[in-house]
Amino acid sequence: MRIVFAGTPEFSVPCLEACRASGAQVVAVYTQPDRPAGRGRKLAPGPVKQAALAAGLPVEQPESLKSPEAQAALAAYAPDLMVVVAYGLILPRKVLAIPRQGCWNVHASLLPRWRGAAPIQRAILAGDAQSGVDLMQMEAGLDTGPVLLEKRTPIGRDDTGGTLHDRLSALGAEALAEGLRRTLAGEMLAATPQPAEGVTYAHKLDKAEARLDFARPAIELERTVRAFDPWPVAEGAIAGEHVRIWSARAIERGHDSAPGAVLAASREGIELACGEGALRVTALQRPGGKRISAADYLNARPELRGASK
Repeated sequence: MRIVFAGTPEFSVPCLEACRASGAQVVAVYTQPDRPAGRGRKLAPGPVKQAALAAGLPVEQPESLKSPEAQAALAAYAPDLMVVVAYGLILPRKVLAIPRQGCWNVHASLLPRWRGAAPIQRAILAGDAQSGVDLMQMEAGLDTGPVLLEKRTPIGRDDTGGTLHDRLSALGAEALAEGLRRTLAGEMLAATPQPAEGVTYAHKLDKAEARLDFARPAIELERTVRAFDPWPVAEGAIAGEHVRIWSARAIERGHDSAPGAVLAASREGIELACGEGALRVTALQRPGGKRISAADYLNARPELRGASK
């Protein structure tokens, strides 16, 4: 089996390795063009490109797959299957028709819930009890194709966007490896159409969403903090200082204070009044500083201990 792999970020790398380990031949790797990165804003290759070059695989980086030239270049690789994992470019119908067995996609949600760009963070924000990965046969719609394989995982209260990302990345590679193994053994995977009920869309993250509104319930703010770690990181004010909030826990606490007021401050955390309950901040970052514990923050602002209510 000749496979063309398409992916760009770190999430995709385990799936590329699964393709290489499957016994199939990875004939080319498609990834997005290099983007500016770092303080110098120099062009830098993405994680998938780095992994592909390290493995000696041909790399293609078209700006788009819409042109006849780009489609002819893909067809020249004569792929039996195209595997797409967080590639970031739209695949036109003509591209979907090039591989003999079509295109597979590894998607980080339990479809049809959370189709779209940011399924991992949206699942945490919504308070979902579980997530997972679907191996899907691609069609023209956005994440609408039938599901070939599915693997599930619970979302724990300590899960962040980062921890769930890493777990789903590994699960995606497991699902893809199983799909390839069974297909190479001659099995035709059953394609289960997605149900019409339960469709939700995981819109792209906006940095403005990271600003915490303390008039909201504390549990919603806790989920925002967790979902936006490691990016874009939740932000809020503590007694007049704007900080990034890396870790926090919602607690049940009655109060009549204004949203955002400091209710208590100790080594265990800084409790801020919310519309319902309180948010106990345990790790944060001052402007221009590094991530520190609440205890270290209080060493720099000892007056907050006296602000407890």
